[in-house]
Amino acid sequence: MNLLVTGGAGFIGSNFVRYWVEHHPDDGVVAYDVLTYAGNEANLDDVADRITFVRGDICDPVAALAACRDHRIDCVVHFAAESHNSLAILDPASFFRTNVLGTQTMLEAARQAEVPRFHHISTCEVYGDLPLDTDEAFTEDHPYRPRTPYNASKAGADHAVRAYIETFGTAATITNCSNNYGPYQFPEKVIPLFTANALDDRPLPLYASTQNRREWLHVTDHCRAIEAVLERGRIGETYHVGSGIEASIEEIADAVLETLGKPSSLKTIVPDRPGHDRRYLLDCTKIHTELGWKPTIGFDDGLAETVRWYADNRAWWEPLRDRAPVVETAWTDGPRSSSPA
Repeated sequence: MNLLVTGGAGFIGSNFVRYWVEHHPDDGVVAYDVLTYAGNEANLDDVADRITFVRGDICDPVAALAACRDHRIDCVVHFAAESHNSLAILDPASFFRTNVLGTQTMLEAARQAEVPRFHHISTCEVYGDLPLDTDEAFTEDHPYRPRTPYNASKAGADHAVRAYIETFGTAATITNCSNNYGPYQFPEKVIPLFTANALDDRPLPLYASTQNRREWLHVTDHCRAIEAVLERGRIGETYHVGSGIEASIEEIADAVLETLGKPSSLKTIVPDRPGHDRRYLLDCTKIHTELGWKPTIGFDDGLAETVRWYADNRAWWEPLRDRAPVVETAWTDGPRSSSPA
């Protein structure tokens, strides 16, 4: 089987590429990535001799179609997306362009190239948020109520996939995942940001709503879940992928500081971003019962291992630190003009 992995040089995409070539050595893998600020071809250095890398934009229909046809793709695994909520506040147009129009472009390329299979990776955030004081969790039937430009753009992408399933008979599946963590995550995201800052004795910026919670999933467990859906999932279905493990932003900060032996005085409070969601939690009964997938990496061990990875790989993240296009709290200065890239 030949796979085209969009966003293959990003965080989850590169981890998936690595996972797939290790567990399916007879398959061909094409990593397709436009290499925006968060895309890093170096993420694939250790498997570069076992894959094909194509630099291309998911919003470019000619390039997308060529990638599918030239490499005789059997399955598109679609990770590519703009994903940073803070940046979406400052530049929402780029999120709708990439996440909605880019997804539709890839769907159409796969349709024209007669690719037999399409899998789309989405997020728990399309459902909006949950109260902090309940045990409620999102099911696959929960209504979409996105609250931010990023959430809304991913919801639009999900709807595009379902439209292609219903209208054109595209053999597609969707997974909605919880917050991922692990190696090779761009240092704008909270765990690598906190780790990098703590290593250099810089402040750890905590949003004022320090008890807002997220569900945390190790990226390797996520890759295993996608494998299960590709191998055993029902066409047209959506599957939730989460760990059931929740932690607040303050608990994350405390765990990072404890792992590195750094003082709690490094924690600092910054204003909440607009539309800051309170809590996400996915009900993963469906993937557990239908496909037999369950997470295998405990959060305490996974987080400690991840923090150590960043401590041991300064040469990877230090050059990326200044590439982040947004400073947290930049929205307090007022809206910025937004136009398509």
